[in-house]
Amino acid sequence: MTEVRTAAGTVRGTQQEGVAVFRGIPFAEPPVGALRFGAPQPVRAWDGVREAVSFGPPPPQAGHFGMEKLQEADGDWLTVNVWSPDPGAGAGLPVMVWIQGGGYMVGMSSQPEFDGARLAREGGVVVVTFNYRVGVEGFARIEGAPDNRGLLDQVAALEWVRDNVRAFGGDPGQVTVFGQSAGGGSVAALLAMPRAAGLFRRAIAQSVPGPFFTPELAADIAGVLAGELGLRPTVADLSTVDPLELPRAGDTLTAKLGQWIDRWGAAAHKQIPIAPVVDGDVLPATPWEALASGAGREIELIAGHTRHEDRLLALIHGVLGQVTEEQAATSLEVYAPSAVQYREAFPDAGPDELYDVVNSDWIFRMPSLFLAEAQVAGGGRAYVYELTWPAPGMGGALGACHGLDVPLVFGNLSGSQAAMLIDGDPSAEGLSAQMRSAWTAFAHTGDPGWPLYDARRLVRVFDTVPQVAAYPEEASRLIWQDHPFGALTVGGQRERLG
Repeated sequence: MTEVRTAAGTVRGTQQEGVAVFRGIPFAEPPVGALRFGAPQPVRAWDGVREAVSFGPPPPQAGHFGMEKLQEADGDWLTVNVWSPDPGAGAGLPVMVWIQGGGYMVGMSSQPEFDGARLAREGGVVVVTFNYRVGVEGFARIEGAPDNRGLLDQVAALEWVRDNVRAFGGDPGQVTVFGQSAGGGSVAALLAMPRAAGLFRRAIAQSVPGPFFTPELAADIAGVLAGELGLRPTVADLSTVDPLELPRAGDTLTAKLGQWIDRWGAAAHKQIPIAPVVDGDVLPATPWEALASGAGREIELIAGHTRHEDRLLALIHGVLGQVTEEQAATSLEVYAPSAVQYREAFPDAGPDELYDVVNSDWIFRMPSLFLAEAQVAGGGRAYVYELTWPAPGMGGALGACHGLDVPLVFGNLSGSQAAMLIDGDPSAEGLSAQMRSAWTAFAHTGDPGWPLYDARRLVRVFDTVPQVAAYPEEASRLIWQDHPFGALTVGGQRERLG
């Protein structure tokens, strides 16, 4: 057993394969009761030794992938977990802080694919994971509450790291935030947030989702959601609803989003009821606009994506390999800057390929690439990658799909839903070693081992045999190069500048 003194009190962790592990350490007060829908508040100190051997309970979850069955009602959702190969206070190791994804609707740090032991032990880093509020609790626009409470939770977790990680062997001046999907979007948001300034030195944004909401769109969706319960979207009304019941209202709305396509446009079409809000305060501008203006100039950035981002979502929505010409045409109309340009760029593509390319580009690929482009335009440093290794699961039908990078980056190649994509393929071990080495080298030095992204557009292509090459999705890049990546708004419009 290992004891560490934090600012709030002493915690006792365990040893796991040569790594000291601490789970379920509170970094803020439970956001329930009078604190519900508020900004996170500092955790109160405790006497004695607090056992840190179990993960804290996850925040309320949407009904996806069985996540809602794991939630608890006690509200002590805001906790961190630490893996340290050397918990001595003078070790001064780089720190990697993980932000999990889940569409801003689900996600918890206790998922087995996020176990940080291997990354910490083999990479010589301190790994920190944490829970943040998702769904209505974390991101819905509620009158009387600050916007982007989930992002404020992330800032509070990073403040905890700043104030406490030295006691776990980490260097608070060498913090890298990394995240995937909504976690990648959160990393992008943190780069644009004044409240996060100075809390991290480097950032890795994996599969950044493009949708961010205007206040008008967020308020409109919240009004309809509250109306499902016969309530108004206010703290006074929604605080009367049990935290475990509120996600069910969100699930009901998600199922009905098709009714709102004319009003909410692409957000409804892609079934996205929740996203960070460009509110002018917590989040002053979209990440692309902020970085192009130099907001992240002092932060070193890796941004990238998988090749076939949307195939996993197509599987979930029941259209993988069955896309009709009408569905492909609709996707081009809803998401593409120019349907004509797509058809000209991919003249031999059938409906499945066109659907995959335009959906992948809109939601993850182009937002990730152009985050790096914005960083460079703003005077910062960026590296870009693409994962092209096809997932062996399902006979390879998913390709290099969304989420495949997560078990590879952590080196947890079995024992989770995400690892099922790998299906025990022996070549995954070498690929995982490549990615882990790059990520931890970046945390140590700011150099992942391939050239900076510049006018040559050289990127790391992760596959069984890695290579540095010109950005592989150049046809898509050219189609999107003048797209503003503004916040989604009401009236069926796709986007506008933030």
